Amino acid sequence: MTTQKRPGRQERPGTRERLVRSTQELLWERGYVGTSPKAILERADVGQGSMYHHFTGKSDLALAAIRRTAQDMTETAEECLTAPGTAYDRIAAYLLRERQVLRGCPIGRMTQDRDVVHSPVLREPLDEMFGWLRGRIAEVLAEGQRRGELAAGLDPVAGAATVAAVVQGGYVLARAADDTAPFDAAVQGVLALLAAQVTPTAD
Repeated sequence: MTTQKRPGRQERPGTRERLVRSTQELLWERGYVGTSPKAILERADVGQGSMYHHFTGKSDLALAAIRRTAQDMTETAEECLTAPGTAYDRIAAYLLRERQVLRGCPIGRMTQDRDVVHSPVLREPLDEMFGWLRGRIAEVLAEGQRRGELAAGLDPVAGAATVAAVVQGGYVLARAADDTAPFDAAVQGVLALLAAQVTPTAD
């Protein structure tokens, strides 16, 4: 006999999933040093032995959470960068997408945590994610050049690094001011620079 699920009722995620999600949230809120195993267990609403049943310890769980966050950010960026439109349109979609600016970048904030940057294992997914992002944006810019949308003199690699740096720097400026305006101004500034590279036939 098959047991049917009640319509509209969502099953609670399993213990491992709750641990990962809770750690993602806490790392974004408090950083690695400020995230204690006790806080993770309380947020996940699981027993004391649950973490060590699924993970070897805090760093192992943090690695899973960081990798999940990096994967989520990669998928979100890819949706923008593969959307219809010109290279400029797709870069603009990535820059202008909805963000929780004052919370900072979930991955970028990890680079400010000493314990993370001093750990090759924990730092690896950060480097991989930012490396992928720069490479993917460079591909979009190069594609725009091949299509005649962007000026031939534009350096796609340097342009991609600029876009990534503006986003991360914009987060820092916004958090320092407790205002999203610096982030918005930085984005508009880099879009103006990129618009200057759009060829007349692409307008």
